[in-house]
Amino acid sequence: MIETRSESLLLRPCDVSPSRSDLEVVGVFNPAVAIGNNGLTMLARVAERPLESRADWTPLPRWSSSGAIEVDWVRNQDLTLIDARVVAIKDSGDLRLTSVSHLQVLRSSNITGESWDFVRTILPEGPWEEYGIEDPRITKIDDTYWVTYVAVSRSGAATALMSSTDMVNFQRHGIIFPSENKDVVLFPEMFSDGYAALHRPNPHSRFKAPQIWLARSLDMIHWGRHQLVLSGMHPWEGDRVGSGTPPILCDEGWLTLYHGSTRPNSTGTVGCYSAGALLLDRDQPGRVLARSSQPIMQPSTDYELHGFVPNVVFPTAMLDRDEELHVFYGAADTYIAAARFLKQSVLDSLQLKDSCKPRQ
Repeated sequence: MIETRSESLLLRPCDVSPSRSDLEVVGVFNPAVAIGNNGLTMLARVAERPLESRADWTPLPRWSSSGAIEVDWVRNQDLTLIDARVVAIKDSGDLRLTSVSHLQVLRSSNITGESWDFVRTILPEGPWEEYGIEDPRITKIDDTYWVTYVAVSRSGAATALMSSTDMVNFQRHGIIFPSENKDVVLFPEMFSDGYAALHRPNPHSRFKAPQIWLARSLDMIHWGRHQLVLSGMHPWEGDRVGSGTPPILCDEGWLTLYHGSTRPNSTGTVGCYSAGALLLDRDQPGRVLARSSQPIMQPSTDYELHGFVPNVVFPTAMLDRDEELHVFYGAADTYIAAARFLKQSVLDSLQLKDSCKPRQ
């Protein structure tokens, strides 16, 4: 890891309210953050589950077509635990989430995000968001904020898009990457051949190490011209890799953080999630110039090591503050935290793609 200039815990489950009085918040995490005229705006993922408990039964919440949460109670003996987040129904093999997520809009007048005020709630809508909406990322292009987020349903995890000019009112644009695909981040400008996005296909068949891909679009809705960008090649990214923060432009090229996870040690657990950095070519964003060989962030604090899903740091927003990078991330699928790094120290930690030698 590189040296952290500061790190802080920003939000805990007790700091936000559930969408209904019969639900409890089990996590507020994986935030999207943008700079506005009056400070910072955050879209926070809020995961909640029923307060009611029944011996030997598991509640599986979902959003109904009427816009209300319904709970399916299933006997424990009819379920297989995949991990803390997911169970499989034995008869069908179908997966279900043990919690359901929505988004909350928060504002901070302090540029470091030390305190946050509630603005509004964004709830799931329609059949493609039946099991919740998750893990937003914000990219501002011209005067519009574009938000990618994961829409989860019985058809799997897909990526949807919405936009806003004020980060209060949002227009939904539907699914832009079908399941299984998530961790989509947009580049903050249009290239000569269109817009660009990094995305994470999540195939059931593993022919190779987990991968991050790049796609192009002329209208932000229809995406194609896919190309492979990165494959997990180190043990800390051996089970999963995925885009983390929307890229920022620096003198060297496009800088972004991504997450990687190790393989789990036992059934019913999740591997350790760490964060690395990636440098992409200024004009050809599918071309890797340098990348992390070792994580720049690993779980180390109590709130990163212990929670709903232990041993997780999951970066989802990064602000360019001159010589510093302000990184916002989910910790243990339970908390929102922030860390500050010297930008040059992150760049110096990377290894050139071709030579695999440390940057000079």
